[in-house]
Amino acid sequence: MFKDLFQKKKYAVIPSERVNAERPKREIPEGLMNKCPKCGTILFSKELEKNLKVCSTCGHHFRLNALERIAMTLDEGRLFEIDGDLVSEDPLSFPGYASKLEQQKASSGLNDAIVTGEGEIGGIGVVIGVMSFDFFSGSMGSVVGEKVTRAIERATEKKLPLIMFSTSGGARMQESILSLMQMAKTSAALARFQEQGGLFISVFTDPTLGGVSASFASLGDYNLAEPGAIVGFAGRIVIEQTIRQKLPDNFQTAEFNLKHGQLDKVVHRKEMKAFLAKLLDMHYGKGEPSDV
Repeated sequence: MFKDLFQKKKYAVIPSERVNAERPKREIPEGLMNKCPKCGTILFSKELEKNLKVCSTCGHHFRLNALERIAMTLDEGRLFEIDGDLVSEDPLSFPGYASKLEQQKASSGLNDAIVTGEGEIGGIGVVIGVMSFDFFSGSMGSVVGEKVTRAIERATEKKLPLIMFSTSGGARMQESILSLMQMAKTSAALARFQEQGGLFISVFTDPTLGGVSASFASLGDYNLAEPGAIVGFAGRIVIEQTIRQKLPDNFQTAEFNLKHGQLDKVVHRKEMKAFLAKLLDMHYGKGEPSDV
């Protein structure tokens, strides 16, 4: 009797594959949560959107597409779009470029890497351009350069302030010299605009590199940036391999550029619209310089 009581019981060994197969899977809806790339915090997507896509733990600014930026910057999120029908072609018959353009249109919902138009900020009319990194990494081709130039010319004609939000990986290599020409084209248009007393506010967002940073984006009367935005010409790895030196950890960040005189101010996303409104009011309204 006692022998039976303390006798070891035998258990069947079930293969782990069978356990996993029989265990009911809990489906997590796609897009429900996001992981902060800086601190690793898991954030609910709805809460992240309410916080203007800024991490509530570390303050990391997630990238925005053009439509999201417009919605949180312009009064009532309303934009009168101009030149929205311009689309890139394949002037050099670059292998695979035409099909990639179609893919980018489908995935981003945009015709190219910038949206331009008119709107109001703080009740003051502006011409605005907003680049989107999710279309060909925000690269500047012929259409981007043309839309920027037309926006500048519209601001010149209507005597409105000009605001550009930049994000770009640089010139679009599939268009070669036609892409590089946009650097001179946009810069020349800006020179004419500023000669006539036009106000240009340039806002760098993460990342702004290459031909965009080396042309119109750096020519603002005010050069602003979001916290942590990478701003420069060549990428960090390329520079380190070229000079064979280790660069500072914060190299090319907005804060690094501000410290070295390349920016006028780093502005948190939550404060950006109000700050732009103060600048506009100072130049076109009745505000005082001390308000900024």
